[in-house]
This record gives sequence, structure tokens and C-alpha cells, in this order.
Amino acid sequence: MTNEPRFIENPVLRGFHPDPSIVRVGEDYYIATSTFEWFPGVRLHHSRDLRHWNPIGYALDRRSQLDLLGNPRSGGIWAPCLSHAGGVFYLVYTDVKSWGHGFVDAHNYYVTASRIEGPWSEPVALNRGGFDPSLFHDEDGRAWLTNMVWDHRPGNNQFPGIVLQELDLQQRRLVGERRWIFSGSGRRLTEGPHLYRRGGHYYLLVAEGGTSYEHAAVMARSRGIEGPYEVDPSAPLLTSHHDPGLALQKAGHASLVETTTGEWYLAHLCGRPLPGERRCCVLGRETALQRVRWTDDGWLALDAERPATPAVRVPAPRLPDHPFEEAPARDHFDRGALGVAYQALRDVPDESWVSLRERPGHLRIRGRESPQSLHRQSVVGRRIQSLRCRVETCLEFEPASFQQMAGLMALYDDENFFYALLSHDESAGRSIALLGSEHGKVTWLARPVAFSAPRLHLRFDLSGKELQFSSSEDGERFDALGPVLDASLLSDERTSLGMGFTGAFAALCAHDLTGKSLSADFDYLDYAELPQKP
Repeated sequence: MTNEPRFIENPVLRGFHPDPSIVRVGEDYYIATSTFEWFPGVRLHHSRDLRHWNPIGYALDRRSQLDLLGNPRSGGIWAPCLSHAGGVFYLVYTDVKSWGHGFVDAHNYYVTASRIEGPWSEPVALNRGGFDPSLFHDEDGRAWLTNMVWDHRPGNNQFPGIVLQELDLQQRRLVGERRWIFSGSGRRLTEGPHLYRRGGHYYLLVAEGGTSYEHAAVMARSRGIEGPYEVDPSAPLLTSHHDPGLALQKAGHASLVETTTGEWYLAHLCGRPLPGERRCCVLGRETALQRVRWTDDGWLALDAERPATPAVRVPAPRLPDHPFEEAPARDHFDRGALGVAYQALRDVPDESWVSLRERPGHLRIRGRESPQSLHRQSVVGRRIQSLRCRVETCLEFEPASFQQMAGLMALYDDENFFYALLSHDESAGRSIALLGSEHGKVTWLARPVAFSAPRLHLRFDLSGKELQFSSSEDGERFDALGPVLDASLLSDERTSLGMGFTGAFAALCAHDLTGKSLSADFDYLDYAELPQKP
């Protein structure tokens, strides 16, 4: 290890990686992030130096653990909390079945594993009525669950505060009385609690202000775990709200870790908006790290030039560098299972509709329900992690009906997407076209044009706010397919509710509304990030 200063470059997890929960086990560091309606659930990353992070899989990878069919857009897995005690990993999380219209149906569970890679146990039900559960392991061996409570009553504060209840790990159930321990600091929308113990205090770290541009992380402390908790007089600990020019916006929903060298870091979510009045975050909410320190009076503060302000470049801990091998830009689909980059929309990607075995070297996808279905769509996607990238694929597909289509999507959710597709048209026959959907209203962006070559190459190029699809017969010469599109459609801010929680995906898909389950074969998927414009 050299003596030259080294830095963490934020965000450390680019693209859709919100609500980070960080934990250290020995010399290894892990982060769990929310996955919402994408399956498998709860994405896991590993690091040895906090600078380099490697995706290692998902915790909830079986239908018996997680059934997302019918979950609303931006429902599903919210705000996991990853912890470790007694040689066991614990993961608590929420499965949200409804939200956004007054009531919230939030089911809280926990699973365990002896190894981070799994297998993870079947879920144990904890409670309902609120979300963002977090598990704290005290020094005496007792475990405590905190979560926010949702108040649906008209005129009431929907985020009235944080509750605490003991979790008996032997009986695998909550015991004792549930107690209200914190009603917030006054910034409103109190959620995302995490408990820590240091010295003679319990520290409660919460998110406030809502998970958008007023977001913040706030610390409170108490001599007893049940309170009363006093708010840090210098609160907030972290926010971007005071400076709209910061590169990292929406800073909040944080968790803490101490390194083996005694240094402390704060993992938090953030967003990088496109320039302009709308300030849309196409990449979704991402994960960043900030260096923090304990003050003489026992509070936590950012170890930075500007108080409470997130930085892109942060001093790294005194740990040996541990880089990971980067994944190749092209996936030839020549492995026995989908890589860790991929997730499916709501459904389990099993052999009933997606296969790498039926035609080796290809991803075969059987068409099922429509692009607006909340149930059995045949969509396999990966996160878009840079505002300058190129995504390309090649498919073979022989549709006989306009209700059969397959191709390449750039999508946010089932309401907001762009879809370059191969289908059948009564006039053009086998043809290519481009569809767009905004708030569920579908329009032609490029009408069907006859296409006779056996293989279709599709591509889109993202450059900031501009998105351009193109097509090719030979994979060499590409022609524009439709106009230059406004990529901000694929952002949290452009959803029908004006607030979403995921991020843009590049996806391979097939849809067959005839019920015949016609298959499309995809030869490869390229995801290449391009140099940033100066």
C-alpha cells in the first residue's frame, strides 16, 4: 500500500442502487440495496477497501421467498437492512403491495444466511403497518427491530415516527410491547431508521424530508434504547437541499460502518439529475460514501470541507487496494445461468419462459403478457449506469401476428418506456417499429417498416438527455429508428405519480398476446459505457 492519498469516487454504486445498508464482517464490507419490482430481490455488493465494489448476487432468489406478481410499479422490496451477529447474516426488508393512494400495504420480513452468497432462509413474517425495518443487535445479545409507521388517516402526519420492538431470534418472533421512540426532528417524513451503540449512547440515524431533493440524514441519541432521543443540534448530518448545484442531489437514507482501521463512513443514497428545470434522474437513486468523524461532544459529523454536504471525491480509508475484474462489455449468453447484472420484471426467470439451454449461446425468451402487465411479462434487463452508453443486441424472431413482438427496451417501468421491436403488420408483413409509452399512453415513434433479414440488430445510444435507437441487418451499418428521444421520460420524476423509486433499464423482451408463447432468440447483449463529454 502506497502513502499517496487515495480517494473514493462517488457514486460507488452507479445506477439504480437506493437505500444502502452497509455492514462489515471481518475485513469484508457488504452493501444491500432496494430492488422494488425487479426479481431477484435485494441486490448485494462486496468490497475490501470501500473504493471498489463487486456485485455478488441477490438474497431473495426463489418464488417461495418473494412473489412480486401484481406488485405496483415502485412497490416490492423497499429499504433492506443487512446485519451480522453470532456468525449469521440477517436481512430485514419490506415487500410493499400497495402505495401512493393513501393506504400502504407493507409486509416486513427477515431472512438469514451463514454466508452472504446464501442460500438465504425462507422469510419470517415480522409486522405490517409501516416500512423501512432495521435490526439492531445489542451488546447483551438482544435484538431490536425499528421501523417507521404509516398513518393513512386524512389530515394526519403520514410519517408520525419510529417504533421499537424486541425480536426474539430463538423464537423468531417479535416479543414485548411496541414503543414509539422518535417522532422526527421537524423536517417531516421521518423514515429509514438505523440504531447504533457507541460509548454511553444509543444513536438513531433516520432519513427525513422525503426521498427527493429535500432529503436528509438526521442523527438523534439517547442513554436508553427506548429513549427519549434528542436530536443533534447541528442537524442534519447530511443533505443536498441547500445547494441545487451539487453533483450529488437527494442525499439521505444513510447507514454507518467502522473500518478495521477505526475510520467511519456513511453510505447514503443520492441522485445525479440531468441539467434543466425538471432535474430528472434517469439513472435513479444511487449509492455514495462519505467520510465521517465523531466530535468531542459525541455527535457525528461529515469529515469534509463543507458541513453536511455530500462530496464526489472522498478520502479513502487506510486499507489495501482491492480491485475486481470488470465484466466484459458483451454477454454472449454462453453460461448456464443469467449473470448477476440481470433481473426480471416481477417474475422468476425460470425455464418456463427464459432459457440459456434450449439454444446454447442464445437467450431464448418466450412471449407472454403485454408491456403494461403487472404480472407475467417476459422482460430481462440490466441497469443503465452511465448517461453516456451504448446498448446493442441481435435477435431472431418470426412473428405471425401484430400481437407478437420482441426486441430491445429502454424502460423505467410498465408505464414509461421506449420499445424497438420486431413484429408483424398486415400491410408491411414482418416489420420493425418503435413504440413509446408515457404514463401508459402508447404511441408510434416509428411506424412499421418491412424487414426481411433473418437477424435483426438493435441498438440505442444514450447521451445525457438524448436517446437514439437504430437498427441493422448485418451489425455493421446502423440506420436511425425513429427520432432522437427525450431520455428524461425514464426517470423518477416523470412517473404518473410524479415520484418513482427505481431507475432506467436496458431490457430484452418478448410479448405474445395471442397466448401462443412465441419465442425470440437473442444472440448477445452489449453494454458499453462511453467517454463523458467534457
